[in-house]
Amino acid sequence: MGRSPVSLSRLKLGKLKVVRRQLLQRYEHQPFVSCLAGLYGCQWRRYQRAKAQPGECCCSRLECSCFALLIVTFILTLIFLYFWSEAQNDYNDFDWFNFGNLGFWFPWSVVLLVVAAALFTYIALLLVLAVCLLSEGQRLYLHWSHKIGILVTLSFSISATAVLSDVWSKEWTTLLLSFQVTAPFLHVGGVSLMTLLSWPIALHFFRMNKRVRQVALLSLFLAVLFALYLVPLGMYSPCIKEKGTLGPAPTLFGHRGAPMLAPENTQMSFEKAVESGGDGLETDVTISYDGVPFLMHDSTLRRTTNVHEVFPNRTDTPAAMFTWDELEMLSAGSWFLQRDPFGTASSLDVDEKNRVRNQTVPTLKEFLDLAAQHEKLVIFDLRRPPRGHPYRDTWITRTLEVIHNESSINSSQVLWLPADQRSLVQELDPELQQTSGDHSSIEELQEEHIVRLNLHYSYMSQEQIRKYSSVNISTNLYVISQPWLYSLAWCAGVHSVTTNALHILKKLQRPLFLMTPDEYSLMWILTDIVSAFLITAIFIFHWWRERGLPFWSGSRQVNENGPYSKFRTELSDVWSISSISVRGGAQSSPLTPNLPTISEEPPI
Repeated sequence: MGRSPVSLSRLKLGKLKVVRRQLLQRYEHQPFVSCLAGLYGCQWRRYQRAKAQPGECCCSRLECSCFALLIVTFILTLIFLYFWSEAQNDYNDFDWFNFGNLGFWFPWSVVLLVVAAALFTYIALLLVLAVCLLSEGQRLYLHWSHKIGILVTLSFSISATAVLSDVWSKEWTTLLLSFQVTAPFLHVGGVSLMTLLSWPIALHFFRMNKRVRQVALLSLFLAVLFALYLVPLGMYSPCIKEKGTLGPAPTLFGHRGAPMLAPENTQMSFEKAVESGGDGLETDVTISYDGVPFLMHDSTLRRTTNVHEVFPNRTDTPAAMFTWDELEMLSAGSWFLQRDPFGTASSLDVDEKNRVRNQTVPTLKEFLDLAAQHEKLVIFDLRRPPRGHPYRDTWITRTLEVIHNESSINSSQVLWLPADQRSLVQELDPELQQTSGDHSSIEELQEEHIVRLNLHYSYMSQEQIRKYSSVNISTNLYVISQPWLYSLAWCAGVHSVTTNALHILKKLQRPLFLMTPDEYSLMWILTDIVSAFLITAIFIFHWWRERGLPFWSGSRQVNENGPYSKFRTELSDVWSISSISVRGGAQSSPLTPNLPTISEEPPI
């Protein structure tokens, strides 16, 4: 006997359900997309997501605004992170600046760097997720928690940049200097990034059904790309030079000794500087109330001694108002172990730590004798005592007395930096190497018999250095502690630098980022050619893949051969089965049940 019409309809309906279930299983089995959507918008289930058909907008206006805000936040956070990472040379000054204002020590610079790096990583991951979702044809939906995270990151980047620009504006000069050595490599990175972005851009370009959008997208992409291609034409770097034109490495002056290895302005610090191979020693001199010149950078003793323990009521008293007997009672090294300003105290062994604790404030005589013993040059700032001090008007001559009568140093080893009473000093001791801290004209410097300039590294200019060198005026830059900055000074022809990192810079055998013009041209041109080839290949691939996709049925666009074709073909198969079932059921019996409707989205 044959089967009844009702049984046949039920059988066909069962087959239809099987096909539908298999279809949805294949359509839903997208672990990569599920992971992307889950991380970006917390949409872990397939029915929570929506695909963007070719040529359609990727998201709503709100989500477009969030995506644009994400891009802006990424750019601003990247700028701040690069700015602050290149400012590492001055982290110590920044932390001590905060110590002076807040009254306690904390490594704010490192914390700020870590926070900036963490926020940038977070924003960069969100941006990567968004680009991947767009490449998969998914509509964007950013979870509210990520929207808050973007606003927090944006606020942090803007506020931190504004505050540092106001308080620490000279660091922007450091940023500009860094481009002179990193620009060739930033160019390669920028071109590589644009090459990667060409994949999703080409994908959406060929799927757009509006010519205006296509032209706008392609024009913006090509404008940025060609600008990057041509950036090297206006690029300048002292470290791009012909072989044989590099001068000798700048000599090194230990800034207050070797402050990374021992407490600054102590006998141990200067001995460490000598052991590390320093060519000279730099310090700061103050005169005690009873006329003993001693080494101290700050106007008070609060930062680098234990004055708060020995003289708790005089922590803010000027250092020059203490007698030498009082100064000898202070420890000048215990603070180094407590605060560890450079993060190097842990590298000291037990004996060295005990020696650090026993350091006292040294006199100028002890400092000069050490330099004379090891035949080192010396340079020092001289602080004028405050009003009411017995040596306020004789501070220059008192210092000269120590150099001439109390120490064993030769005057020719002293780079005399104080500008006060320079003509008198030169008359009393013409062998002193007159050194200026002013960026004056050559005529003014020659009138004062200046033989060396002592300038902040932000004044670094290869042209100026050559100009001064042509009239036998050498240049010393302070304070340079990062290898990249020292490399730039080396390439620019600087004669000497004052540094906190003698033991690090002394190991450099050649400048970092040094290359010949031919090597740079090869790197630049090869990068652009490879990038152009890959981008062209990517656009050709997407054109080939999408070339038969669009055809028009009325005003609605349908796709037959692209990524959506498999899904649409399977749907057509389902509808074919359902239509057969309906026709068969209608002819066999009026009792045939209605077939379920098949939709692209599974039921909730």
